[in-house]
Amino acid sequence: MNKESLVLVIDDIQQNLKVLGNTLFEHGLRPAIAKNGIGGLALAKKKRPDLILLDIMMPDMDGFEVCKRLKEDIITKDIPIIFLTAKTEKDDIIKALEMGGVDYVTKPFNAKELMARVNTHLELKAARDTILLQTEELKQANAAKDKFFSIISHDLGNLFNVLIGFTSLLSTQNQKLNAAQKEDFLQHMLKSSKKGYNLLKNLLEWARSQTGQIVLKPATLNLAQIVADTFELVSSNAKSKSITLLSSISESTTVFADKNMLETVIRNLLSNAIKFTDINGQVEILCEKKDNDIEIVISDTGIGINSQDIDKLFRIDINHSTIGTGKEKGTGLGLILCKEFVEKNGGTIWVKSDKEKGSHFHIRLPSQPLNA
Repeated sequence: MNKESLVLVIDDIQQNLKVLGNTLFEHGLRPAIAKNGIGGLALAKKKRPDLILLDIMMPDMDGFEVCKRLKEDIITKDIPIIFLTAKTEKDDIIKALEMGGVDYVTKPFNAKELMARVNTHLELKAARDTILLQTEELKQANAAKDKFFSIISHDLGNLFNVLIGFTSLLSTQNQKLNAAQKEDFLQHMLKSSKKGYNLLKNLLEWARSQTGQIVLKPATLNLAQIVADTFELVSSNAKSKSITLLSSISESTTVFADKNMLETVIRNLLSNAIKFTDINGQVEILCEKKDNDIEIVISDTGIGINSQDIDKLFRIDINHSTIGTGKEKGTGLGLILCKEFVEKNGGTIWVKSDKEKGSHFHIRLPSQPLNA
C-alpha cells in the first residue's frame, strides 16, 4: 500500500468528516472531503482517489445513487468503494455490495476495524493496478515482437526475392541479354541491396534498443557536421530524383545527444523526406534555439500525410507504411526508431503536415548538458 494514497470521504455530517479525516491522516493517508453526493462525484472525477468512503444516508442524493453514477463513469468506475452506514439491516448491506461496493463499515465505527478494511482494499487496488500495468506492458511487448517478425518475414523476404530473381535471370539468360538490360538488372539489384542494408541497420538498432544493449553516451556535438555527413549518405537517393538538399544550420550550433542515435534519427528523417518528395522537389533542414534546447526541423515539398495517419506514425502496434513518390516501399520502423532514440536523449519528436504540400518533422533536444 502506498502511504500517500488518497481517500475520498463523502458524508453530509461535519463531525463524521472531521473524525474520518483525522483518522486517515493519523494513519499516513491523504484524506479528501465532500459534504454531499454531488460534490463527491465532482471530486472523485477530478482527484481520482485510490479509495472512497461513502455514507449511505444523505439528503438529495443517497450513497446508492452516488455509487451507481461512479460505476457508470469510465473515469471512476474502478475506484473501490467502502460504504459507511448506521444501518445494519441485511437487505441494505446486500444492496450496497450489489451496487458495486467492495465492503461496508457500520457507524459508529471502530478506528482499527476501519483502517484494517481501508488498508486491505488499498493493497488490493495497488495489486490490481500493478497487474493491469504489467498486462499493458506485455501487450506492448507482444505487439513489438509481432511487428519485428512481420518486418523480417515480409520486407526482407521481398528484398531477397528481387535479388534472387534478377541474379537468376543474369545467370540463365546472360547470353540473351543486351548491355542495357544487364545494366538495368544490376541497378535493381544495387537498389535492393542498399534498401536491405538500411533495413537491417534499423532492425538491429531497434532490437538492441529493446533489449537494453544500447548504452546512451551523450556528448556535445556539432550539428552542422552531423547533417553534412548525413547529406553525403543520402545524396545518391536525392540525385536520382533531382531533389535539392538544403541546410541552413550554423557551424557553431551544438546539440547534446548520443552521436550514433542522432545520426540514425537524421538519416531516417532525411531518407523519408526524399522518399515522399516528387522529382525536382526540395528537402531542407534548419534549426532554432528554444531556451536551452535546439529545435531541428526537416521539411520537404512532398506529398504530405493524411491527418488521420499522423498519430499512427510513431506506434509499433499499428502497421502503417506508405509508398513513396518513386514507388519506394518502407516498413515504418524508421520513425519508430527515431521516436525511441529522441526520447532516450531527453527530447521530443512531432510532425506537422499538409496533404500535397509537404511535411515538417520537428525534433527538440538539449543544446547542452543540463548541469552546464
